[in-house]
Amino acid sequence: MKNLTKNIAELTRKDFPIISKNDSGIKRLIYLDHAATSQKPKIVIDTINKYYSSQNANVHRGAHQLSSVATKAFEKARQSTADYINCKSFKEIIFTRNATEAINLVAYSWGNYELKKDDEILISLMEHHSNIVPWQLIAKQKGCKLNYINITKNGELDLADFKKKLNNNTRIVSLVHVSNTLGCCNPIEEITNLAHKKGSLVLLDACQSLAHKPLDIDKLGVDFLAGSSHKLCGPTGIGFLWAREEILQKIPPFLGGGEMIDEVYENHSTWADLPHKFEAGTPAIGEAIGMGAALNYLKSIGLEEIHTYEQEITQYLFYKLKEINGLEILGPSPKMQPERGPLATFFVEGIHSNDIAELLDNSDICIRSGHHCCQPLHRFYGLTSTGRASLSFITTKEEIDFLSDELKSIISFIKRNS
Repeated sequence: MKNLTKNIAELTRKDFPIISKNDSGIKRLIYLDHAATSQKPKIVIDTINKYYSSQNANVHRGAHQLSSVATKAFEKARQSTADYINCKSFKEIIFTRNATEAINLVAYSWGNYELKKDDEILISLMEHHSNIVPWQLIAKQKGCKLNYINITKNGELDLADFKKKLNNNTRIVSLVHVSNTLGCCNPIEEITNLAHKKGSLVLLDACQSLAHKPLDIDKLGVDFLAGSSHKLCGPTGIGFLWAREEILQKIPPFLGGGEMIDEVYENHSTWADLPHKFEAGTPAIGEAIGMGAALNYLKSIGLEEIHTYEQEITQYLFYKLKEINGLEILGPSPKMQPERGPLATFFVEGIHSNDIAELLDNSDICIRSGHHCCQPLHRFYGLTSTGRASLSFITTKEEIDFLSDELKSIISFIKRNS
């Protein structure tokens, strides 16, 4: 393999305390579980510390200057989120606890308002459970039909099956952008164009793409987008929903309580203006401010630069894993689909992925094992569990070399002693 064109990892690893100076007792942390959660740069940690040290106050409600400072920082984070995905107005950004809550908000607020008996919802077999279960619940409640798009033998979305199942009764298509298991990148622009011609809206689960490539909602053409801070080098407990303003104006709020009201009477209430209509109660203020800092940090590196580096490091990961006898990888290769996500999900016949992950952990290598919240997809492949190595712009070739060497040793050891 050729040398990487620009080794962003060398420039950025110093920004991450857990990598550059680990105090956990782990001698040499090799973190290859970025698809589960990203590590946090010092600027994010410092920003959160600054909020709780010198800005801590409730937002929007107080007349005092500290509340004003907190509110300004909180709303600045909202604008940073809007800028990150190139949306027209900060009013279209709804802060949620995570992407799961964002999808539930659409399922219950939009779904309860719009869906009728015999309407159809279209998702795929590769979806994370957070983009399956909410639709199962609302479909059962409203008497709708939930349809699944199949997967091709190469581990990509079956577009022919999508076109076959999309019809005039389809009210919403809800799809992952980049699969957290297959790594494939779905052709969202084409999907959205076809869906809109049938009168269907489109929700995009962008959790596995937002940190890895530039996203422009105008180009994608979607109607809803769900994102999660903790996969964006930001804190846990905060995510966001983007939705078109005309949709948000029309549908009812998801949760009721303080902050989201205009006026409350004994027998009815009226709602606050967007985006506060959908943000009941005291929000995760410090977390939102931390997410804003994380988004600005990623933009300062350059999302195009991140994408290019991660494409090359993913090619190297596949190159090394394919050298290992008996190891099979799910999903399209980087050669087959250059836009795929920076991860590799794999299995070895006769060896449980949990055993591989545990033995790798003995060498301070962190990977994921299990069904990755994608049980229908694993059943499609006849598997109960897989291992997953997921990368970031702080991942190095040396880490992948070490992973490869350890995997070879572990597989050889288990087969020799079984």
